Amino acid sequence: MSKKIAEIRELLMEHHDWFKKSIPLIASENITSPAVDEACASDFSHRYAEGWSGERVYAGCSFIDQIEDICMDLTKEYYKCSHADVRPISGVVANLVMYNAFTSDNNGKMCCMSIVRGGHISHGPRFAKSGREIFGTAGTTRGLDIEYLAFDNDEMNLDIDASAKIIREFEPELVLFGGSVFLFPHPVKELGDVAKEVGAYVGYDAAHVSGLIGSGYFQDPLREGADAMTMSTHKTLPGPQHGALVSNREDLIDTLRSCAFPALLSNHHLHNVAGLAIAVAEMLEFGKEYHKNVIENAKGLGQALYERGFKVLMEHKGFTESHQIVVDITEFEKTIGLGGDIEKLLEKANIILNRNLLPYDIAEGRHYQNPGGLRIGHLKSPDLAWVKVK
Repeated sequence: MSKKIAEIRELLMEHHDWFKKSIPLIASENITSPAVDEACASDFSHRYAEGWSGERVYAGCSFIDQIEDICMDLTKEYYKCSHADVRPISGVVANLVMYNAFTSDNNGKMCCMSIVRGGHISHGPRFAKSGREIFGTAGTTRGLDIEYLAFDNDEMNLDIDASAKIIREFEPELVLFGGSVFLFPHPVKELGDVAKEVGAYVGYDAAHVSGLIGSGYFQDPLREGADAMTMSTHKTLPGPQHGALVSNREDLIDTLRSCAFPALLSNHHLHNVAGLAIAVAEMLEFGKEYHKNVIENAKGLGQALYERGFKVLMEHKGFTESHQIVVDITEFEKTIGLGGDIEKLLEKANIILNRNLLPYDIAEGRHYQNPGGLRIGHLKSPDLAWVKVK
């Protein structure tokens, strides 16, 4: 067994060494500060705390409660909201909390962006295509009937008029904004008003842009009409891998809380709650400058690639307002290959990014395993003041 332990440690060291020599450009990743790392490696990783702070099922939670309270207070300050639940262990779990709260069991209805046009798999239905099962979280775990909002390929954003027509005809319980490919703010105000016409809740999946939003960039969903905003906490928010849900709907707080625990959570990775508390504190102090650099870097990379002849989408709009850019590489199909081929070649050169479907790929017969696009997330690694955890 000691040989296996040595093998595992050696692989971890090789991974660390490799990444030191690499250029990581995965849009779903970031790097935490030493203070966050220290919190995540604390004794909290050994402990258990079911329930809400002050209402635990287990004893021994005094210090855990205090840090979780601080984390919630900092999160409420960062997002200027009245409710913050920092217990979801991922963005997907945060989405499930929202689905539980805002949709009916097994026959609920939701409108969102399709996966092939940038929606996340946690938004997807469960359906069969060409004899192969596709398992989206919303459909598989919640049984939701999904109707996709209309998308404007030329603007890489939702088509407001066509989407409004879909919402009025489908009459969903939840209209969900946000996605995995997320270059520009979504029309939350315009389509949120339409959602309210049919009695629907408005949700916003901020997994990719939560840090930008907290620091005052991109858009402000809670002020634009979202009833709840979910997020993962390790993308533009440079914290540990975790999730959160925020809201200004004080009349929904009890429902949102109970739809997290006991509905979905037992223990909720307490070390990562501690790490998240520190990450949010860092962003309250440094986030404005940090996220300004993130957006400028993404735009600058888009411009640099465009000037070198790459087909970076949305040049007419400055490429992006987030941390992501998307490149159409279909011109290289006959000489080098498509997204899956190029992803592998770049990985051998220590440049790590991901292949990505373009909005028009499926219609042109391309598959997600080898699509026509690349998604590049250009982030600024944290250079933050050391916060000593005592």
